[in-house]
Amino acid sequence: MFSRKSAMAKLVSFFLLALVAISMVATTVLAADAQYHLDASRYGPGSLKPSQCLPQCTRRCSKTQYHKPCMFFCQKCCKTCLCVPPGFYGNKGVCPCYNNWKTQQGGPKCP
Repeated sequence: MFSRKSAMAKLVSFFLLALVAISMVATTVLAADAQYHLDASRYGPGSLKPSQCLPQCTRRCSKTQYHKPCMFFCQKCCKTCLCVPPGFYGNKGVCPCYNNWKTQQGGPKCP
């Protein structure tokens, strides 16, 4: 009788471990898949006209507490790169020029 409880406990443990592993894999796959579904024609290099920089930078800088410097550098970067990454922060890989432009100290120039 004792071995039957032990076997049942091992089986339950195995199923719980399998469920956690499947959940982790599914989360990783979904996150990676979402990263590559950005519309390249909408966000990639050269995707904007200079006249579109102001509204795109307004969107990009709308949630920062440093609105003025964010707008200044975003517009400067946008006029050069003709690209502003999606979202309020990050996603710079979509726009290599925007991502790779650095300050003299080596930090990111574009917000």
